[in-house]
Amino acid sequence: MLSEIAFYGALETGLIYGLVAFGIYLSFRVLDFPDLTVDGSFPLGAAVAAILILQGVNPWLATGAAVLAGMAAGAVTALLNVKLNILNLLASILTMIALYSVNLRIMGRPNVALLGEETVLEWWYDTFDYLPYHTVPVLLFAIVVVIGMILLWRFMKSETGLAMRATGANARMARAQGIATGAMIVLGVALSNGLVGLAGALFAQSQGAADVTMGVGVIVIGLASLIGGEAVITPSTVIKALLACVVGAIMYRLAIALALNANFMGLQAQDLNLITAVLVTLAIVLPGVRTSIRSRLTRNKA
Repeated sequence: MLSEIAFYGALETGLIYGLVAFGIYLSFRVLDFPDLTVDGSFPLGAAVAAILILQGVNPWLATGAAVLAGMAAGAVTALLNVKLNILNLLASILTMIALYSVNLRIMGRPNVALLGEETVLEWWYDTFDYLPYHTVPVLLFAIVVVIGMILLWRFMKSETGLAMRATGANARMARAQGIATGAMIVLGVALSNGLVGLAGALFAQSQGAADVTMGVGVIVIGLASLIGGEAVITPSTVIKALLACVVGAIMYRLAIALALNANFMGLQAQDLNLITAVLVTLAIVLPGVRTSIRSRLTRNKA
């Protein structure tokens, strides 16, 4: 069984990765744009926020700057695709590789510690000092995720959001209707990586450090969250799809925590990537198995 601290830690990290899942939902599901930039924009957001906080900038402003940095990284990927006609997957890989050097340049070294620095969590710790220490980040990140979900839902229902969804569904038809599909791709991928940059900034402040390698595997975690959430909540509407992202991210982190704390399984921290691969495989396979079983039961009843 999980301890209380491990449980709330999984919730905290799951909520942060819920923002990553929002970004991947925008690129993969809405735009049909396979984007690996997130492995670079996640540590980019962490690096920008950490360096600005160390220089005395207000942590909320530093977090906002991290969002803008993530958006800039996403825009570069989209422009490589739209303007230079580079395959979207290859464009994102090129940006991701370049961001490794950019992140090193920003931090000046492989990692930066934030211990003792003022972060977005400090005010919450002071205000809610009557709550257990490990529950305060969960409260803050839950509010951030809910606000992000509402804003994304409103955006998807707007004229621009509908144009973006039309671009992802059928770009040729969207162009025939007068939609600037190139602009929609740039905007969508930029927003996607802006959300990932926000997640990276919050993660760095939550963990007390930013590291140049902290983005490794983020795309896999985000996809696992997205696919796992959709296996539980059918994404028939935008709000259900966004809710599935959050539920999937929390389920993923809880599954990881349970696996690592199950002594009878003998798993250790170095097995994290193995557990991730197994969970992603299950998330991909199980919905198909469930559909097959349902159709078989329906045929038997008939």
